[in-house]
Amino acid sequence: MTRPPTAAQRRVIDAADPVTGRLSGAEAHLAALVRRGLAFRHPRPPHDHFLTPAGHRIREGTPQTPEPAEAPAGTGVFAARAGGEEEPPGPSRMREVRSAWQGLVELRRMTNPDGATDRPCGWERTHLVQAAALALEAAGHAPAAPDGDGYRVRATPQPEAVAVYGPDDGTLRACAATLEGAGWQAGEYTEPRTRVRYLLASPRRV
Repeated sequence: MTRPPTAAQRRVIDAADPVTGRLSGAEAHLAALVRRGLAFRHPRPPHDHFLTPAGHRIREGTPQTPEPAEAPAGTGVFAARAGGEEEPPGPSRMREVRSAWQGLVELRRMTNPDGATDRPCGWERTHLVQAAALALEAAGHAPAAPDGDGYRVRATPQPEAVAVYGPDDGTLRACAATLEGAGWQAGEYTEPRTRVRYLLASPRRV
């Protein structure tokens, strides 16, 4: 069983921003939380520290469970649901999604040259499927179950573009509106052989 954080580490966790999970405290305490998987250090200056989903659960007094891979800042603790996942989301999923989206918005602010948060950043351009799926899930769209309705985000051969599939035109239009609001360009297309409708979405540059 994982040892609980020390009293000093717990004070740092309890003092975290309730929305973004931003931490402040002694560098030694922050580094210890990172080693324990309860926090991550932002890769860009000013290198702030933020709670991981596991750290949020400790702050809120909920049980810890293992996390799937890949957070927006490369922390290895969060996976965007692109649709078709076998395992259903856990009870804390929405909080984890909100936290991941807030972290991504902060990443935009700190890495876009002009500090803009209304368009994608470099990380999103190199993690297109994860970024688009996170934007959709954070807005309340449901990812598809293995054999159910919902969105599915898939990679494409086209540079800087993903395909988004949905069960009907209404779902596609709603997903397009969400992605455009999150700084993406999205248009509807039809696959020539199957006649399946889909979105082609790319992160906006300006």
